[in-house]
Amino acid sequence: MIPDRDAILTAARRIQGDVRRTPLLAMPGWGLLKLELLQLAGSFKPRGAFNRMRAAGVGAAGVIAASGGNHGAAVAAAAQSLGVAAEIFVPEIAAEAKRALIRGFGARLVVGGASYDEARQASEARAAETGALMVHAYDQAEVLAGQGTVAAEWATQAPDLTHLLIAVGGGGLLGGIAAWHAASGVTLIAVEPEGCPGLHAALAAGKPVPAPVGGLAADSLGARQVGGLMFPIVARLRAAGRLESVLVADGAIRAAQRALWAEARLVAEPGGAAALAALLSGAWVPPPGARVGVLVCGANTDPGSVAGDAPCPPG
Repeated sequence: MIPDRDAILTAARRIQGDVRRTPLLAMPGWGLLKLELLQLAGSFKPRGAFNRMRAAGVGAAGVIAASGGNHGAAVAAAAQSLGVAAEIFVPEIAAEAKRALIRGFGARLVVGGASYDEARQASEARAAETGALMVHAYDQAEVLAGQGTVAAEWATQAPDLTHLLIAVGGGGLLGGIAAWHAASGVTLIAVEPEGCPGLHAALAAGKPVPAPVGGLAADSLGARQVGGLMFPIVARLRAAGRLESVLVADGAIRAAQRALWAEARLVAEPGGAAALAALLSGAWVPPPGARVGVLVCGANTDPGSVAGDAPCPPG
């Protein structure tokens, strides 16, 4: 089932006590940042994880997930909170900071192959053996509805925004936000790294298709193919002229990470800074009169990789 506003509002009520209401930060020249990197487990992902687990119920076998890192940490955190076991499969490219976070929440960590897709296949085989509840990183209705609560919350905090910049990996976040804004008039700017152009390729083909995976943000935005549930929602917005798809270079992502640290003392992982990179690099230029919101969606990286050579602010 493709989620709608009712499903998102139901999800918001269901997970209200589980997740944080994240703040906004006004930055002159940048717009209004939604700081989802301050969410439990360091990314937006617990919204979908908690909604899936609470909606479906978790049996004695616990839960299982495949992840580049952030989704795994979210599932592990939700499982710990709910008092159930979690087993998380990650690819070899998963960052050590994210592996440590998953372990820190008490989950069993398994390296399940060279790529996210291989880790997903390994996790599905394991779930078939154990009977554990599968919590997909981006292609389940409950996960999309949970991620859509970001948009519902954001709309109450800043109802006058006209354009939202959102980073895209498998598309669960974008799909949930697009479902909320299906009839709102807000335009979404879908931002992907040049090395992980899954949505860009899908929009060109008219359906989800395999795409390359590589580059700086591959551990969080490196899905081989965008989800089948999110694609019709996004495609309708695109056809209505209310969704744009842009690509950003790794250098622009790194520059956005450093700008977030230098100007706001925020440590964002590459995927978390990708949306801002589109704005700062000029990959997307706001039209006259636009009121811009930027989702900073993840923090799980080694702080030294961001702050080590970034300049201090003046004064």
